Amino acid sequence: MRFNRSRIWLGGLAGGVIWTVWSFVIGQFVVTNARYVAAQNAGLFLKTPRYPFFVAQWIVLLFILSIAVAHLYAWARSGLGAGPGTALKVGFLAGFFAGFPGNFAQATWSPVSRALPFGWMVEMWIGAILAALVAGSLYKDPTPAK
Repeated sequence: MRFNRSRIWLGGLAGGVIWTVWSFVIGQFVVTNARYVAAQNAGLFLKTPRYPFFVAQWIVLLFILSIAVAHLYAWARSGLGAGPGTALKVGFLAGFFAGFPGNFAQATWSPVSRALPFGWMVEMWIGAILAALVAGSLYKDPTPAK
């Protein structure tokens, strides 16, 4: 099976933009900086990150995940068919893998408010779904060689 790699990359990059915007919205308006500051002041979070330029690194990671989701969508089309239903399934599974297990453990064992890991899970799960839907809408099968 041949894949349209340029469309996979286009969908992955566009999905990365959407996922980054979604991540910002969740971080700023749902989880909110106030919860982060409260956790830092309680000594539950570091006041400075261990990794420099964390925000830039986080955005790069979201783009990498989006490109991976776009690849998964292209691969799944042959078995599940083209369209938003397939993209939704791929995004749902990728989001579950990315968002649920680690944040379930955080909610169980971390002394921070459960709202934080819940917000992080929603960020990853819905972000993956949005990225898959965008990638799916942009993907086109390769044109046959003449």
